Amino acid sequence: MAQFRAAVEKDPKFSAAWKLLGKSLAEAGRTEEALAAYREGIAVAEAKGDLQAAKEMKVFARRLERAATCE
Repeated sequence: MAQFRAAVEKDPKFSAAWKLLGKSLAEAGRTEEALAAYREGIAVAEAKGDLQAAKEMKVFARRLERAATCE
């Protein structure tokens, strides 16, 4: 997780790093932080036209949101 945080700090427009940061946070049970990372990643990806990455992160974020409401 630290390596993904370092990657987005070094290059905040690196959408793949945002996606991986969100995934690692989600796997660690840090749902709110994961959602924040995905939302930032979605914005970055859409701004640079990386629509596939944005779509993937939207799917991951929706899954987390649904899981959080079911608990």
